[in-house]
Parts: sequence; C-alpha cells; structure tokens
Amino acid sequence: MAGTSKPTRSARRRASKVFNLQDFEDAARRHLPKPIFDYIAGASEDSSSFRRNRSDFEAIRFIPRVLAGKTDRDQSVTLFGKTYDRPFGIAPMGLSALAAFDGDVALAKAARQAGTIAVMSATSLTRLERVAEEAGGQWFQAYFPGDHDAIAAMTDRIANAGFQTLVVTADVAANGNRELDRRNGFVTPMKPSLRLAWSGMKRPSWLFGTALRTLRTHGMPHFENLDADEGPPIVARNLIRSFAGRERLSWPHIERLRERWRGNLVLKGVLAPEDAARARKTGFDGIVVSNHGGRQLDGAISPIEALPSVAAEAGDMVVIVDSGVRRGADVLKLLAMGAHFCLIGRPMLFAASIAGEYGVNHAIDILSSEIDRNMALLSIGSLSEMSHDCLLA
Repeated sequence: MAGTSKPTRSARRRASKVFNLQDFEDAARRHLPKPIFDYIAGASEDSSSFRRNRSDFEAIRFIPRVLAGKTDRDQSVTLFGKTYDRPFGIAPMGLSALAAFDGDVALAKAARQAGTIAVMSATSLTRLERVAEEAGGQWFQAYFPGDHDAIAAMTDRIANAGFQTLVVTADVAANGNRELDRRNGFVTPMKPSLRLAWSGMKRPSWLFGTALRTLRTHGMPHFENLDADEGPPIVARNLIRSFAGRERLSWPHIERLRERWRGNLVLKGVLAPEDAARARKTGFDGIVVSNHGGRQLDGAISPIEALPSVAAEAGDMVVIVDSGVRRGADVLKLLAMGAHFCLIGRPMLFAASIAGEYGVNHAIDILSSEIDRNMALLSIGSLSEMSHDCLLA
C-alpha cells in the first residue's frame, strides 16, 4: 500500500488561506473550469432541495449547558465493529479525477490517514482495485441495473478487490434534471468542443496540474467501475448503455444481492421511514439518509428533516446521513437527532482540487476542530452525550 504523498509548496500555500469548508469552494471556483465546478457544485432544476439541505440545519439551535468542567473530548465512533477517529467520512463523488489529479486515490488516502472512511463512487475514473491496493479503500458505492447477472458479476468484483462495505444507491431510477450542466455542454457522453476546450485553457493550473497530467500518466479517463468489465471512456458514444437499467432495480434484486454479498450492506438514498423498515427486514446493515445532495428529485425533503422518522424505523441498522453538512455543528446536530455517522461530499472534492491529499486532510482537520470546539461549548466529553436535549428544533 502506497504511503502518504508529500504536499507541494503550492498545496500548502493554497490550503493556508482556507479556514472553513466554504473557503475551499470559493478557491475551487477560481481554480476549476466552470463546467467542472458547476458539475460538482450544482443541483437539479430550481435547487430547492439543495437550499433546504442547508436552511434546515440552520433552523435547529443548540441549548448548551455550562460549568461541566470537562477537559477530555472524544470524537471516535464505532461502525460495524470498527472504531473510527472521526464521526464523519467522505461521500462518494463521481468524476473526482477530473477535478483533482488522482482524485479518488487522494480522497481515500486522506481518509485513511485521518482514521475515517472515503466511499468510492461507481462513477469514478480510477479502477476500484487500484484504490483498494494503494489507498486502502474499504467502502464502495454502486449503481446497479435491474439485472441479477450484472449485479452478481459486479458484486464479485468488488468483493475480490477487498472492499468490506457495499453501499447501494437507490435514488437514481432516472438522472436528475441538472440544467446547468446542459447549459455548459457538460453532458455524458462528453462531446469535445471549442467551448469546453477554452474553459480549460482559462484555468492553466488545472489544465497542467490535472488534465494534461492525467492524460500523460493514465491516458484517457474511463468509467472504470460501472460494471464487471472496463467501462467506456468519458467521450464514448456507447456511454449511455453503461448507465441504463437502473429504473428496473427493485427489492427482489436487492434480496438476491443480500444473499450473495457477505460484507456490510448499506442502502443509500433513504428518506421514507417505510423504506428504512423494508431495508431492515431485507437484512441491510445500514442506511444512508440522503437526497443525493439535491442533485436528483428537486423538492425532496432534506435528510435532517427525514432523519427522526427514518431513525425510528432503523432498528439496529447503522444510520448515516449525507447532504448539506458544512460545519462541525451540523455533524453534532445529526448525531443528536439519531444519526451514527455522516458523509461530506462537495467540500472534500473541492479541497482535493486545490491542494490534493493535503487539502483533504486540511478539510478534515477543520471540521474536527469545529466539532471539538462545539463539544467544549456544549459541555460534553463524548458524542454519546449528544441527544435531543441539546437541541431546540
């Protein structure tokens, strides 16, 4: 397994100007070509779910206690029998290698060094076997078609690579209506154009540090992990076929998957308590309460709004939440409302884009520092003390 990369002087300089996760987004806006930045930052249709993901956090307030005299604070959590140093990890994000050189590897290495997890995306551009070998990736997120044979073949590949936790995303029966990507000409299959080329040329640090470096080192990026065989390049005409069939995925497919997959199985995209109850009965080990960061059904409720009723049906499943987390306070609010862990996506990829693995480590440290400071201000020493009594919701 490869070691941690030594940060460049440029990475250190860029990260030194970042004091919160929003700063990473602002820096990435100046660094990335507009179509790539908008692909990461954007949401579907009118972005109403995206906005609610943040505003619903802001509507919840803390009720701090004082004079507890606690000086030791512990952020560790245990998931599936393994203890992690942080109560948050990195969400799966597609096309990471377009935003940051070796983005999938950088995210996984940073997570490992920080004592947490990075969930590798099915729409990544790096072979899952390489991430498992070089960065110790242990969680993989899959988009499955409604086809038992295709599911079985891909499941075996993931298991053979050494991944221990499989996250099945269920809220993608159709791709979200991301109009901003269409306006930018950033669609799949990607169609090279003078407009896209010019947007890259206007960002020379990205052009030379990510795009040309990737082509020189790895060649044309492919969708490596959509099925058991190597997927098509990002400019392929047959790319649509690799994304087809998801609308047919149903509970019987998942039941067969549960019989085949021997590791931890997690269902991602749960917002309805009825689906949490069905997942528990099907034998899932965990769920991710998520609206896909506002990128799928616009108008869907926010995960933190859905969390109490979903957690009530989860039983002994691990409850994870993603979408909208930007501060340590957000993490603590989720834990108080019944989550065991949360995932952060966009800010971590923005961090990788401007400062690589070092930037992701810096983002993780920022969030952990915020959590530690808020724990002190709430007068708690462990995350198990977070409860509804700490909140006015």
